[in-house]
Amino acid sequence: MEQIGRTAIMYTLADGEMEEQIKTIAVENGFKMIKGKVGSMSTEKIFAAVETAAQREGLIGKDHYRDTHALYHAILEAFTGICRGQLGLGDMLRTVGLIFTVVRGPRAGDQLDDGEWLAVVLYGTIGAPIKGYEHETIGLGLNHL
Repeated sequence: MEQIGRTAIMYTLADGEMEEQIKTIAVENGFKMIKGKVGSMSTEKIFAAVETAAQREGLIGKDHYRDTHALYHAILEAFTGICRGQLGLGDMLRTVGLIFTVVRGPRAGDQLDDGEWLAVVLYGTIGAPIKGYEHETIGLGLNHL
């Protein structure tokens, strides 16, 4: 489990004891990670929730442009995945309920020396803002720092 994207996906989907096991192994492999939840019909609120959590937990520096820029592109790539290329929520009468994960660390464990990377995973449901009209979705975004 040394790949940053795989680690982020597994951590996002895990809960309980499995979540703790994945986090322990990931930290041993040099990763820092956070997990949170967000739901909204607003694209801006999704991006803001992920960015705020990453800053608050120290995964990116609040005043570091490169960190913020890398995180933005990783979120955008993951968001593109959950929206299946059609970037939009409320204006398209769609809403999401998501678990998000941000992982920072080496891209492929100690196999490569190409600096630190960020992985963002968004997993949950997307659909019309009517209970029962949603379906599962997942997106992964990677970007170098």
